[in-house]
Amino acid sequence: MKTEIIAEIGQNHNGDMALAERLIRAAKEAGADVAKFQLYDAKALFPPREQNPWFDYNCSTELTKADVGRLAECCAKIGIEFMSSVFDVERISWLEDVDVRRYKIASRSIHDRELIEAVAATGKPMIVSLGAWKGPGLPQIRAPGGVDYLHCVSEYPAPLDHLKLSEVDFGTHAGFSDHSEGTVAACAAFVLGARILEKHLTFDKSAYGPDHMCSMTPDELRHIHVFRTDWVQCR
Repeated sequence: MKTEIIAEIGQNHNGDMALAERLIRAAKEAGADVAKFQLYDAKALFPPREQNPWFDYNCSTELTKADVGRLAECCAKIGIEFMSSVFDVERISWLEDVDVRRYKIASRSIHDRELIEAVAATGKPMIVSLGAWKGPGLPQIRAPGGVDYLHCVSEYPAPLDHLKLSEVDFGTHAGFSDHSEGTVAACAAFVLGARILEKHLTFDKSAYGPDHMCSMTPDELRHIHVFRTDWVQCR
C-alpha cells in the first residue's frame, strides 16, 4: 500500500520565508512526501482583532504570490511535492501558475461550495479534511480528479481520547489530519489503514503561534516515517 506523509508547515514559518525554506528541507530530510502551506487573505478569512488574539499573527503569515513561487521552486529543487490549502477562488490561479499536482481543502472550508467547485474545475485531485463536517456519511463532492477524505478533529491540540481512530473506516477515509501531541496517533493511523497522514511541522513547539504546540518536530517526523516504512514492509 502506498502511504504518504504531508508535513503541514502552514503558518509555522511565522512570516519568514527563509524559515519556510528550512522547514521544507527538514521535511524532505526527515521523510515527508509533501510540504504543505496555507494560502489565504487573512483579513477576509480570520475574525477581526477584537475577536481574535491571533489576528496580527494571521496577517503576518499571509503568503504573497511571489512567496508561493519561491516556496514551490524550493520544493521542486529538492524533490518534495509542494501543496497548499487554498481558502478563496482568487488564489487558485496562484497555485495553477506553479502547477500544483493537487489541492487541499481545509476543514473550515468544507461548506464553501464556490471554492470547492472552483478547485474541482481544475480537474486535479483534492484532499479534504473533515474536522468541521457534521453530516451523515461523507460530503458529496464531485471532482473529476477524485477526492481523498481525511478524518480530523479540529482541536489544537486534540486529546488522544477525542480522536476516536478505532471508529474510523480507513476504507472510505484515505487518511488522518493529526492535531494531537506526539507521534502515537500518527503511527496508530497507519496501523489502522490510513494511506495519508498530515501533521504540522515545527522546529520549536514553544514558538509563538497557534499551531506550534500541536506540531511534530523533525525528529518526530523521522520517527513516524521509519514506523510507517517498517509497518508497510511487514504487512
